Parts: sequence; structure tokens; C-alpha cells
Amino acid sequence: MSKPTSSEDILGQKYDRCLADLLVKSGVGFSVGVVASVIFFRRRTWPIALSTGFGAGAAYADCDRSFNPARIPGTRVLPQSEVAALHANKSN
Repeated sequence: MSKPTSSEDILGQKYDRCLADLLVKSGVGFSVGVVASVIFFRRRTWPIALSTGFGAGAAYADCDRSFNPARIPGTRVLPQSEVAALHANKSN
């Protein structure tokens, strides 16, 4: 039997995933911005900033959904009493 995970560990894991996601998505956005800047926009800097911001915004949205599952479209958060009633109905 495994030891239960503490809430601090779960929170730390979520923050770690959010930070890693931010670095990856901002890095990809930065790279796309550099390529677009060189190829299409005569080496202007705004495509780099814009695409990096898009990557950071996508990472922020994913992190927000991780910490607040009620914001995921199509999901419903049930009170504990309803969850217990559903489990009781399934076992009968």
C-alpha cells in the first residue's frame, strides 16, 4: 500500500508542471517569432514579443485550468453530498 500524498506535494507538483509548461511554450513562441521575424517581417522585434506572449498566455491558461478545474468547459463540480449519493446509487 502506498503512502498518501500530502497536499503540499500535490501543489508543488502542479507549480513545477506550470513552470515547465511556461518555459516550453514561451520558448516555442520565441522560436516561431524569431523565424517569422527573419523570414517575413524584415527583422522587426514585434513578432518575437507577440509569439512569446502567445506562448506564455497559453501556458497561463493551462495552469489556471490545472488549479481551477471548474473552468474546464463541460465539467461540473459536485458537492460532496451528491458524490456520496451517486456512489451509493451505483453500488445498489
